[in-house]
Amino acid sequence: MTAQKKSAGRAAADLVTTGQTVGLGTGSTVFFTLERLAERIAEEGLSVRGVPTSIDTETKAKGFGIPLATLGEVDSIDVTIDGADEIDGAFQMIKGGGGALLREKVVASISSQVITVVGPDKVVATLGTTFDLPVEVVPFARAVCERRIRALGGEPRVREKDGAPFVTDNSAQILDVHFPGGIADAPALERALDEIPGVVESGLFIGLSHVLVIGNDSGEAETRRK
Repeated sequence: MTAQKKSAGRAAADLVTTGQTVGLGTGSTVFFTLERLAERIAEEGLSVRGVPTSIDTETKAKGFGIPLATLGEVDSIDVTIDGADEIDGAFQMIKGGGGALLREKVVASISSQVITVVGPDKVVATLGTTFDLPVEVVPFARAVCERRIRALGGEPRVREKDGAPFVTDNSAQILDVHFPGGIADAPALERALDEIPGVVESGLFIGLSHVLVIGNDSGEAETRRK
């Protein structure tokens, strides 16, 4: 598993060119992207600035010496590299396993290109079959959101950490929602979730990924383009 993540993350970093503003995703695969970008900065003189999608990524990027910028300092992003918990043949994704789905979607939305880095186990025929859908909600409205999600056929449970509700970087909570049989119509579900007052964002990423990099155990990576 580590070899798959390493090969995908590093291969994606090699697609970055000097002068680019790079969205830096969140998660264990992106760690290897950060590692490789730092190597290229030191060895090749690669000039980039990164826009992190989480406090965790910001901390790691600073540790690697990668120059950073905020959303207030950039109008657009050239390329974002991020992982996915599931991705299907149409490049529709479920994200949010790391809890950074809102910030990840904001950064992806202003990116000219999004490169998704995964292992082969993340590629699925139908979303929601191997990973429950994260939905970030305002704590005050959580009960309302749970009822509305159940009406859509989902089975929500509150994500916890150390025996208490997990809190995102945005001071919100996450419902991990199981859909028996998977998600039949991901774009329609995304729209329905967006209409629920109290939902901050869903982990459905539709029409945002352009390039898929799949790592394997041999240390190589396959690149697919939409």
